[in-house]
Amino acid sequence: MDLTVEKKFAAGLSITSNIVIIILKFIAGIITGSISIISEAIHSLSDVLASVLTFFAVMRSSEPADKAHPFGHGKYEDMSGFIEGGLIIFAAFYIIFEACKKLFSGAAGEIDSTIGIYVMLASVAANFLVSSYLFYVAKKSDSVSLYADAQHLRTDIYSSFGVMLGLLLIKLTGIAVLDPVIAIIMALFILKAGFSISKSTLNNLLDGALPEEDIKKIESIITDFKSSGVIDYKSLKTRKVGAEKDIEITLIFPKDMTILKCHKICDEIEEAIEKALGKTDILIHPEPHCTREKCITRNM
Repeated sequence: MDLTVEKKFAAGLSITSNIVIIILKFIAGIITGSISIISEAIHSLSDVLASVLTFFAVMRSSEPADKAHPFGHGKYEDMSGFIEGGLIIFAAFYIIFEACKKLFSGAAGEIDSTIGIYVMLASVAANFLVSSYLFYVAKKSDSVSLYADAQHLRTDIYSSFGVMLGLLLIKLTGIAVLDPVIAIIMALFILKAGFSISKSTLNNLLDGALPEEDIKKIESIITDFKSSGVIDYKSLKTRKVGAEKDIEITLIFPKDMTILKCHKICDEIEEAIEKALGKTDILIHPEPHCTREKCITRNM
């Protein structure tokens, strides 16, 4: 399957599965009166909104560069991921608010948790399968928005599983106050995931540098080419735009090295970097190595 088509299919699958899950959770929450199940439904609602954003971002980011966007549309994926992180954070705070209201008002009454247990189990199974597929496609395509969506669904797995265990405890012990307590605990995990996604995508939106691990790989590759004539480098600039990594480097060559030879070495360096980092857009500016006294030369 074509990579772009597979990305669109993955985003569409996420939307469909989330819609089914959210309907089941709201029905179960209303029937049982469980705040933890209703909180999970709200969390899943944020999943649906996030999935729609992901689908939109994947569609737009797949478009080629044009006159209005000469550097492409990759930022749509970063924007989508950042908004998804915000939705996760909002959902977590809302869950905490509703759970605390029920906890401190003493409104935690009896709960028939049987239906909720089955719905949570189905939710865990469905989200595990869909998120695993999204992680697979995100890794293969280096898609920020698909990764954020997969992470979003993975937090839903943890929270749904926790709610399911809580409902089992309520069924066994009859202690209904566990319902809002469990909702608060799950919301804290959701909050952490939201901040993590927002921090990562905000770095890309603000043209933050690539991770230190990637920088070291680039530096190591340049060092490997010193035996071919590269003397040094300066002005290494990096950033990530959607699935693509933008890299700018100024390489220092001997003054008398031919343009043809410099170009050949630059092409080899670009190929080595792309092999190490994946999809990249590299701009290399060659400069002669000169000091105040003289320029270094090299017999070719």
